[in-house]
Amino acid sequence: VMVWLRRCTHYLFIVVVAVNSTLLTINAGDYIFYTDWAWTSSTVFSISQTLMLAVGATYYLTFTGVPGTATYYGLIMTVYTWVAKGAWFALGYPYDFIVTPIWLPSAMLLDLAYWATKKNKHSLILFGGVLVGMSLPLFNMVNLITVADPLETAFKYPRPTLPPYMTPIEPQVGKFYNSPVALGAGAGAVLSVTFTALGCKLNTWTYRWMAA
Repeated sequence: VMVWLRRCTHYLFIVVVAVNSTLLTINAGDYIFYTDWAWTSSTVFSISQTLMLAVGATYYLTFTGVPGTATYYGLIMTVYTWVAKGAWFALGYPYDFIVTPIWLPSAMLLDLAYWATKKNKHSLILFGGVLVGMSLPLFNMVNLITVADPLETAFKYPRPTLPPYMTPIEPQVGKFYNSPVALGAGAGAVLSVTFTALGCKLNTWTYRWMAA
């Protein structure tokens, strides 16, 4: 009975975690909509994506103990996001303006850290966390580079996220020394270690709850 309880709980939890991760980061590729604040938004979203990927992937990875499951988790998040972003396309936005966050390479690095250190949890937290935190903003920078004519498109399809009186007038392109990748990666390298540790801790709590 306990074996089946664990298996069912495991699959239930991974679906819940993956779905919620995706929901919480579903607009994370939309920093280009915030035209005046694109760099600032990119940095903030980088940290939020790093949080959801590191916690969920580490939880799933340590739960199964099989290197490769973090990548699988990243794939689940990516597919869910593709489906959700299809709504933008249905609303008439051009296909090359719809951005899906790039999680897979960072998830692969997490798997690599776990495999290379012979499934050492502490190494996973330290090395895997730093790798995810530093790599995710870098991979997602591709999104900002590849979007076709972002300024023109963003103004053609305005997104009413702020009331007019709150909309910034002066462009904030120089914010954060014009380097969202450097700031996102720097913050991510520090914070992801904590995020990864939380993923491991969630795994421990889950096992204790199931064994009770």
